[in-house]
Amino acid sequence: MPSLGADMEAGTLVEWLVKPGDFVKRGDIVAVVETQKGAIEIEVYQPGQIVQFLVDLHSKVPVGTPLALIRTDGEAKAAAPPPLAAAAAPMPAPPVIPQPAAAVMPPPARPPVPLPAAAGVAARKAASPAARRLAEERGIDLSAIAGSGPGGAITSTDVERHLAAAAPPAEAKRPLGLDLAAMRVAIAAAMARSKRDIPHYYLQHQIDVTPCEHWLAARNATLPPDGRLLIGALALKAVAVAIARFPAFNGFYRDNKFEPSAAVHVGVAIAIRGGGLAAPALHDADKLSLDDLMSGMRDLVQRTRAGRMRSSEMTDPTITVSSLGERGVEALYGIIYPPQVAIVGFGKVVTRPWVVDGAIEPRSVVTITLAGDHRVTDGHAGALFLAEIGKLLQEPEKL
Repeated sequence: MPSLGADMEAGTLVEWLVKPGDFVKRGDIVAVVETQKGAIEIEVYQPGQIVQFLVDLHSKVPVGTPLALIRTDGEAKAAAPPPLAAAAAPMPAPPVIPQPAAAVMPPPARPPVPLPAAAGVAARKAASPAARRLAEERGIDLSAIAGSGPGGAITSTDVERHLAAAAPPAEAKRPLGLDLAAMRVAIAAAMARSKRDIPHYYLQHQIDVTPCEHWLAARNATLPPDGRLLIGALALKAVAVAIARFPAFNGFYRDNKFEPSAAVHVGVAIAIRGGGLAAPALHDADKLSLDDLMSGMRDLVQRTRAGRMRSSEMTDPTITVSSLGERGVEALYGIIYPPQVAIVGFGKVVTRPWVVDGAIEPRSVVTITLAGDHRVTDGHAGALFLAEIGKLLQEPEKL
């Protein structure tokens, strides 16, 4: 059972997507685990063959519990039986000795037994083969179903309709995916831990993003809606590129020391309708093209709001970016998600009087903020980091 967040202690196995005997490779999704954050798709990191499941479905087990056994390629070769020195020829089948056929006497004739009225109706009911097969599988008496086919024949649709009408209401079962009340508990635990253990410092910086708007308008003018870029993609790319130059903001604080990350996995804060929040990672965001980054953002939002995230997306964000600009907020001050050491916030793009080449002009301005972990960095480094993001956004064509 993987750890899918600093606040996770256990998870419930709700679905296997493979079976014993299947071969898997690194990155394959093999199971679904339900946590307080929703249903997480579990990826495998060891190629090989699934040998045995060790945990029953719907079992809640602690983090670190083995879920299945995988035989690696090397183990499979070691376990293979040695080749036979000489394959023995198959033994010939014993000769079949014909036996004299026994005389078969026909059974004595019996008078027909009259059927009960109800059984006679069922016997006369016309039904399609598919309907009869479905009724037999579900143990349904066809005489209780009204047919809608030609001549009153019962179709498989009639059987399914009968089943639906007879099924009890699914009030007690919660659908797989998001439990917003449980998610709120998880968020509360993580944020309380963060504010208790992490000495936050906060900075803000205003950036002229008029060049971004002009560049986006020209680029998107001839593209279909699903191919257009949003300013949020530029913001994420600018943070990813800047953090590669300021690695002290990219990594984890664990066991009383900072562990820098060589990769830049940007966690994207996604609001879930009803009050939940998750921040799955866009992997290697600094190396993605803007188009790939935009596509990845759309995919993350869609799957997160449907409650289907992947384990790798939840375990390895190295920094989080949050934006409330679409909600009309001009600035936000985030809380660091442990064991990360920083979170960057973007507010609403607003029109402000701005000095350009000695003249005052109306410009599009956004406020970006940084919450940093004072155990790892300080305000001086944070200011340089925010300034670098601002410089990158002045030249969006280079992102």
